[in-house]
Amino acid sequence: MRHTIVVLVENKSGVLARIAGLFSARGFNIDSLSVGETEDSTISRMTIVVRGDEQILEQVMKQLNKLIDVIKVSDFLNVSHVERDLVMIKVKANSSTRSEILQIVDIFRAKIIDVSAKTLIIEMTGNKGKIEALIKMLQPFEIEELARTGIIAMSRGMNKTKIENK
Repeated sequence: MRHTIVVLVENKSGVLARIAGLFSARGFNIDSLSVGETEDSTISRMTIVVRGDEQILEQVMKQLNKLIDVIKVSDFLNVSHVERDLVMIKVKANSSTRSEILQIVDIFRAKIIDVSAKTLIIEMTGNKGKIEALIKMLQPFEIEELARTGIIAMSRGMNKTKIENK
């Protein structure tokens, strides 16, 4: 089963390594990991996407909660939430293919963020399915380079991942 786990942590060095180590020690491969500061610069938000055994994952989450630098751990499995991923794709483009690529970019509501004589760099934010579909449509034009941020997630409505009292 796929889990999206959000962990709020103290913004200190070494925290990422300790948390990733907990998952790898239990045999979990992290599908996606994204980390960044929150609205409070002393706190970072980690979004970790993993697949695996429910019981072992529950133990990992209990161990996460015991770490000193961990403030809050949330599994979004049964929480209504929004997930997004950002991708940048450098694709070959020449005078005969450029207009077709631009049409694809427009259909996907993506953006051209760099243009050169032989390439275009495309940026798009969306769910995994939308990003995979864009990549598939651009493959015939020869993708030169691709970079993804990994999933970030936020609960919908008044469900909070944020800290009530720090």
